[in-house]
Amino acid sequence: MTETMARYDPSHDAYHVERVRKTAMSLARALASQKPDLLVVELAALLHDVLDKKYAPEAEASDPYTYFKGFFETLSSACDLDLRSDGRARQIVNIIENVSWTTEKQLRKDGQWTEWHDSCVELHCVQDADRLDAIGAFGIMRCAAYSAVVNRPLHAPPGRSDTAIQHFYDKLLHIQDRLKTEPGRKMGRKRHQFMLEFLRSIDEEDGVELSTTEK
Repeated sequence: MTETMARYDPSHDAYHVERVRKTAMSLARALASQKPDLLVVELAALLHDVLDKKYAPEAEASDPYTYFKGFFETLSSACDLDLRSDGRARQIVNIIENVSWTTEKQLRKDGQWTEWHDSCVELHCVQDADRLDAIGAFGIMRCAAYSAVVNRPLHAPPGRSDTAIQHFYDKLLHIQDRLKTEPGRKMGRKRHQFMLEFLRSIDEEDGVELSTTEK
């Protein structure tokens, strides 16, 4: 993960992954009564962006199980832990393939959202953790960082929709309503409010007018 993410921009670097890992594990422990598999949560969180379609070659991203096969074999040898035979390797890959906001949106649109998607607590922990890192203070910085990489304006006069600020209205402000776990929703409410305050400041600063004396 560390080697791969070093090739990506700051919005999707190893520090982002470590934050997602930390949050996902915190959520999983808070949901102990549902008995989430902590190893599955941790490995899925650590690997969730290695094959991000924005960065990884299409051939690799299209077959994650084959891509991670060597890793699972190495882990089995080093730790005497055969994740393939007990089904956890496949579950980890399934989570990786279904974490993304865009994937969920498309699956729901196509009627392919399943009972597994609704019931897999390990998926919910990693999904929520990834989405929580997209909102709040870190979310604001990540949005600006990615916008710089793709040369997307931070803000622009009315009429342009390809801006970083528009991305808040298109996606980021909707994330709070799509969090799956109760502890995740609690964290999300605070981060959502922070974004609203940030956007109010943007509107104030963009629309400022000097008084006669100030002019």
